Parts: sequence; C-alpha cells; structure tokens
Amino acid sequence: MSKITLAEIQEILDAELPLVDVLGIQMEDVRAGECRVRMAFKPDLIRPGGTIAGPAMMALADLAMYGVVLSLVGRIELAVTTNLNINFLRKPAQADMLAVGRLLKGGKRLVVVEVDLYSEAEPDQLVAHVTGTYSVPPQG
Repeated sequence: MSKITLAEIQEILDAELPLVDVLGIQMEDVRAGECRVRMAFKPDLIRPGGTIAGPAMMALADLAMYGVVLSLVGRIELAVTTNLNINFLRKPAQADMLAVGRLLKGGKRLVVVEVDLYSEAEPDQLVAHVTGTYSVPPQG
C-alpha cells in the first residue's frame, strides 16, 4: 500500500514545484513502488528536429521517480535526486508523454528507481529508459 495518496502528491506539486505546471505535468496514478505521470504536449517543448526536448523528458522522468519515492516513504518532501541516467532510444512524436516509474531497490537512505518513457502516439514504443537514485533524509 502506498504511503501517500495521489491527492497528497498533487498538493505537494501544486505548492512546491511550479515547474510541473509550466511543463504541463500531471501525476495520474501512484501505488506502492510505482507511479504513472503524464506530460501534456505543448509546442514550447519542441527542440530542433521537431521532437520533445530532452530536458523536458528528464523532468518528467524525475517527477515519476519522486512519485515512486514518496509512495514508499510518505510525505517527506525533501527527498532529492542524487543521480539520473537517461538513454534516449527513439524520437517521440509531438504528443503527450507518459512516464511509468518502478522501484528497483528501496533502502533507508537511498531509493533506486527506473522509469520508462513513452509517447502517447506510440504507446508500445519505448522512447527512453531512465534510472535514478534518490536520497531520503533521516527520519526522526
């Protein structure tokens, strides 16, 4: 069972992360060790070559990792990214992007997550694969 609800995560995002609104990112689902996040297509996210910019995809993946971490530790907002590695696999279409995050390993202080990124236009084609580590501050 997740230690945080979708509504609680959205409350944190609305209050503390204005970049989420700028990028059009919305958390869609959260479960223990898993989450799904959507980034609405905006023409402002396009880079030369007509594809979604890499930094926007990295932000989407990082937010998915944050959702996975919060699902494990609860409302500990100061959990932070310590490492993010992304492999861009194919050019996404000009459409909404979807991120599916999953726990790889959860420890007391470090949580390792992987995220698969997809374009809604081709949901069966993996656009990028991301792994990352979050540091969780000491509790208590």
